[in-house]
Amino acid sequence: MTVLSDFEIRSEIDARLPGWSLDGGALTKRFTFRGFSAAMEFIDRMAEVAKASRHHPDFCSHYDVVDVSVTTHSAGGVTAADLALARGIEAAAML
Repeated sequence: MTVLSDFEIRSEIDARLPGWSLDGGALTKRFTFRGFSAAMEFIDRMAEVAKASRHHPDFCSHYDVVDVSVTTHSAGGVTAADLALARGIEAAAML
């Protein structure tokens, strides 16, 4: 997989990934929910998206907050697979 340029990544963020940012070679976003159960339901939906895409995010949950980071570790940065996964995660957050 080819690592994308900062310009390519930022263009996609601006166009299709509101609230996401490029931080240290990864796409990141903090999601806040109406409580612990809603956050856990999001994590379950995110896991299904990850499983279907055969790619996984890194995440950390704190009660009603889920911090998500997406990068292709083996490539050393953000690839097209990461952008696709971030779009799927974004969609899962809206359900």
